[in-house]
Amino acid sequence: MPIVEVTSQCPVHDSFRVRQVAGMFDVLLAAKSTVTFRAEVPEVGEPWQIGLIVGPSGSGKTTIARRAFGEAMYDGGAWPTDRAVVDCFGELPIKEITGLLTAVGFSSPPSWIKPYAVLSGGERFRCDLARALSVGVSRPPDRPQTTGERPRDDRASGLSPLVFGLFPLVAFDEFTSVVDRNVAQVGSAAVAKAIRGGRLRCRFVAISCHYDIAEWLAPDWIVDMATGTCQRRSLRRPEVRLDLFRCHRRAWPLFARHHYLNGSLSPTARCYLALWRGSAVAFCATFPLIGRRGHWRISRMVTLPDYQGIGIGMRVAEAVAQTHRDAGQRINITASHPAVVAHCAASPRWRTVRVLKTGSRNARGFIGNYRGSGGRAVVSFEYLGSEAA
Repeated sequence: MPIVEVTSQCPVHDSFRVRQVAGMFDVLLAAKSTVTFRAEVPEVGEPWQIGLIVGPSGSGKTTIARRAFGEAMYDGGAWPTDRAVVDCFGELPIKEITGLLTAVGFSSPPSWIKPYAVLSGGERFRCDLARALSVGVSRPPDRPQTTGERPRDDRASGLSPLVFGLFPLVAFDEFTSVVDRNVAQVGSAAVAKAIRGGRLRCRFVAISCHYDIAEWLAPDWIVDMATGTCQRRSLRRPEVRLDLFRCHRRAWPLFARHHYLNGSLSPTARCYLALWRGSAVAFCATFPLIGRRGHWRISRMVTLPDYQGIGIGMRVAEAVAQTHRDAGQRINITASHPAVVAHCAASPRWRTVRVLKTGSRNARGFIGNYRGSGGRAVVSFEYLGSEAA
């Protein structure tokens, strides 16, 4: 493992106050201020996917990262104030853009169509991550995709770790520095999940002063600038334990603006609230299908933006669906959100019932203010139960 050493210098401008400080605090004056940073850093060509450079402020994290990874450092850039977030990803197709935003845990279509400037700090953090990681939406150079070829899952195909060296590298400075710790930890887990699951074909180095993200990011290596050493690690992500309760429909307004439909909640809805660490994080509602005895449907499912990207929404949906199954009822979900469709299509717990490319024509008439799926491509799934997994 190579040693990266960088010496930084800056001039010391002589002045009366500079000499006062030197005398008060016994600071040695010189023509230049010199500091040397030294650390072990894995090479780009080694087989790894995620790295973390961490340490206190002023410890040389950014300096070492720039020397080690150079042009891979994400430099941010301005976001237009007169364009929606989804219009700020160059020539990427909309399907790739929405998949990218979903992969980093920004799964709120109502916020996708807003300018970056009006978003919350946590949402801006996810947008910056998405833009930085957009290099990972293309296929690696040694694995060209031909027409009609089915995308392959790296985990299932036994992809050699050496091939990871062909993936583009992104180094992200000040990672999670401007968000609260819940957002930081969930965001770290979302990025790790997307990269290790093959949804983003890139490698990632986080540079941060926060040690609490390490177990959530679960990097292959950690460079601690406090000691200048590198440790290869295989951290296990902490378990996210949720508490699920039946709740009153008064809980819905907290989640309503984050749902991708504008319809109101059905008066006959059965509502559920999920808590994590004592805070509300997800909401799910079901209602009985008219004319189908013993058959229910998940009508609303929302995870608050700060907690998106680590699978909370579908865990809650499946827990709610299981309660209906245990009661001898059938239950469906009809969705157009790419994350929901992808999960259900790949899970043995769900069975595809039908695909409607233009939605349902008569859905609008069932409930007064309910907004149906007319005009939207949707897929309907039936929950088969945990025993099917």
